[in-house]
Amino acid sequence: QIDQLLTDTQGFIVRDDGRKEIVVALRGSTSPTDFLLDNELFLVPFITPGVSPPLGSLVHTGFVTAWNSIALQVISVVRAQLNAHPGYSLVTTGHSLGGSLSSLAAISLRQNFPKVPIRMYTYGQPRTFNAVSAQFINSQFGTNAFRSWLLMGFFRAASSISTVLGYRHHGVEYWQNPDPATPGNVKQCSTTNGEDPTCSASIPFLGIGPSHLTYYGIAAGTAFC
Repeated sequence: QIDQLLTDTQGFIVRDDGRKEIVVALRGSTSPTDFLLDNELFLVPFITPGVSPPLGSLVHTGFVTAWNSIALQVISVVRAQLNAHPGYSLVTTGHSLGGSLSSLAAISLRQNFPKVPIRMYTYGQPRTFNAVSAQFINSQFGTNAFRSWLLMGFFRAASSISTVLGYRHHGVEYWQNPDPATPGNVKQCSTTNGEDPTCSASIPFLGIGPSHLTYYGIAAGTAFC
């Protein structure tokens, strides 16, 4: 279990022996501390343990602060598990704030364990990077980064951070519109452009909508264990 008191960053690391996967799951916004971190919107240099991003890479202040508070712990646990279970792959996942942390976890694990296959799955992830960093993520993951958005009508997720501030999405977006969550209602967007104008970027932000809180029929906060 991951439970960092100062930043209130929480999650867990589990091993699925059937699928031979080590999964890093990180919690979305729940506490006042989380919401304070969400609103630390300045872009700062992308500095995190073991990662060497290209010149000009920037990242959301609050998200990288939260990730860096647990990064060494996560890397250490994952290293021990990979040593004990060679041949396993890695998966990171999270919703909203947890999605942003999941993307930071994914690139950190990619750079620290370059020979290990890794996939990331995020749900309602806000923009986390500038254009340089977003392209860096794309170059490292290609189609192994699954960024799912459920956006309907005129309401984008509460987590939409404006491109006016210098933010850009990484790929690959899977846009569910409308409900229900069927294969026919989910569109795979551009594999190189996280701001595909034919996908969620086509919907203006007019407020917080309920679509941010449910993905594939599962409400955020649903307890499974």
